[in-house]
This record gives sequence, C-alpha cells and structure tokens, in this order.
Amino acid sequence: MKSSGQIIEQTKKWITDVVIGCNFCPFAAKEMKHSGIYYQVENSMDKVTCLQVFLQECSRLNEEEKIVTTLLIFPNGFEQFDDFLTLVEEAENLLETNDYEGVYQVASFHPQYIFGGAPVNDAANYTNRSIYPMLHLLREAQIDEALERYPDPEKIPDNNIHFARGKGVEYMKMLRDSCL
Repeated sequence: MKSSGQIIEQTKKWITDVVIGCNFCPFAAKEMKHSGIYYQVENSMDKVTCLQVFLQECSRLNEEEKIVTTLLIFPNGFEQFDDFLTLVEEAENLLETNDYEGVYQVASFHPQYIFGGAPVNDAANYTNRSIYPMLHLLREAQIDEALERYPDPEKIPDNNIHFARGKGVEYMKMLRDSCL
C-alpha cells in the first residue's frame, strides 16, 4: 500500500506532466509554483466518510485563504466510474445544502473518465483521466478572476480535446500512466 506522501507526489507529477504539460488547465502552473494547492488523501472506501471529508475540505478552504484549491484523492475507492459519478453528484448536492453553492465548485477526475456521449477510447477523455479518483474543490471567485484575464476561456475545452485527439489514446495513456 502506498503512503499518502507517495500518492501526493504521484498526483503532483500528474499535474505537472499532464495537466500543465498538456496545458489542459492554463491556471494550474501558477498554483503549483505558489503552492496554492492542498492535497488530501482519503483512504476510506466508505462513501459517507468520503463525503464528510469533502465537507471538512470546504471548511479548510473557509479557514485558510492561502489555499486556492484542494485535491481530494481517493486511492482505494470509487474504482468504478459510475460509483464515482454518484459521489460527485452527492458532493455537489452537499455544496448546495451547506451554503457553499457559488463559493466552491467541484471538478472531477477519474482513471476511467468518459465524457457523456463520448466513446470509451476517445483520447479526449484523458483531459479528465487522472491516476486516482479525485474531487477538485475550487474557489469560484478565483475561477472568475482567472477567466477574466484569460483570452477566450470558452475555447479551453475545445483546445484540450483537439490536443488530446492529436496526440492519440496511446500517447495520452502512456503520459498519464508514467505518473504512477
């Protein structure tokens, strides 16, 4: 079993090599450089426990302004993508019921990520295929601020899809898997 430190180091490598290296998120490099990302490894496979930890991370963001974004990593749970999607839906519901809607936003990453309507073997899925299931908590105010300074932010998803498809499934899989 890998330690939390090993899992975090692998996640940092994935962010550096894939997310930043492929420019999937043009804002990630700044946060990596300024240590604005908090990493929380949750080893539990129990959904209720994982959702409690999700809410604890919302509280941490409330209390610690220097943390820009949090990656909640589940190395042992939610292996099936459908189970993970249920977790994502329930986490989003928790944002609403705990008055965090409009304050925080959840992005999701999973080793088997498939965009709705996309074929399983579409290289574009690798824009959200991570090495572990992860919930990414972002501060909405900082998202808005970053998007204001970025030219044509609505083109980011299309640029990502074009890049991933241009590289192909084998390349994208190799790049992601090299982070483990």
